[in-house]
Amino acid sequence: MSEFVVLPKRKNEAWISEFSTENLKLSLRIKNIIHVEKTPYQDLLIADSYEYGRVLLLDGAFQLTERDEFCYSEMMSHVALCSHVNPEKVLIIGGGDGAILREVMKHQNVKRCVLIDIDERVIECSKKYLPQQSVAFNDLRADVKCMDANKFIQDAGEKFDVVIIDSTDPVDFAATLFQAKFYDAVRKIMNDDGMLVELTESPFVDYKVMTQATKQMREVFPIVKNYWGAVPTYPSGMWTYGIASLKTDPSLPVREVQNTRYYTNEIHKASFILPPFLKELLS
Repeated sequence: MSEFVVLPKRKNEAWISEFSTENLKLSLRIKNIIHVEKTPYQDLLIADSYEYGRVLLLDGAFQLTERDEFCYSEMMSHVALCSHVNPEKVLIIGGGDGAILREVMKHQNVKRCVLIDIDERVIECSKKYLPQQSVAFNDLRADVKCMDANKFIQDAGEKFDVVIIDSTDPVDFAATLFQAKFYDAVRKIMNDDGMLVELTESPFVDYKVMTQATKQMREVFPIVKNYWGAVPTYPSGMWTYGIASLKTDPSLPVREVQNTRYYTNEIHKASFILPPFLKELLS
């Protein structure tokens, strides 16, 4: 697990460090701590950094920075939404900072998006301190619920076209979100041409999460593929995603989206071209 420390270096200087492993950490020099609290579920910290702007950490792990979050948010959202034939109803599990929701709402054909995050404090603090990311919470198509995702899925009386699992690292209350039992429950609330996308971590720092999550998806879905992209402040800077589909090939975009900074249809197609070492890990 990661943890954060504030390290005084010189007079009037402080750093936040995320320890990805015992031998690897990312450190950012910070201007000031904006907000820190222990919620009922996790440690929450928001700070201003010199290099990456405002940052959000949960349990000591960087969730986003103002400078590079679009890399992750766009690839988590648009790959599925641009390859699905008609994604009208979307479910986001996690994503309490609102960045994924912001990207989903760029698609005019999306009529309804439900966001489920167990930690209400993440949502409230994001609204207050992360306005660039939380801008879509006021969209009339958004339905935000603070509850356990497993409970919502169990009782859901509707089905979705795209499910985006934007969880924290697969430990503690988030660990079940990477298991075949959970994927099977999600499949039951997906339409016949539904898609599911989930982060699968770094192939350099925690490749076991990537391989195990992919294996678990393959037990449930007929089409499972992996793609990757750059996220500089995530461990190693190389990030992978798993996408599962009930019918359509998710590597082939069928529509475009406007106002993006990382994602394009060309990037979409190229992200499914895996380096040989990544193919070997996933084989």
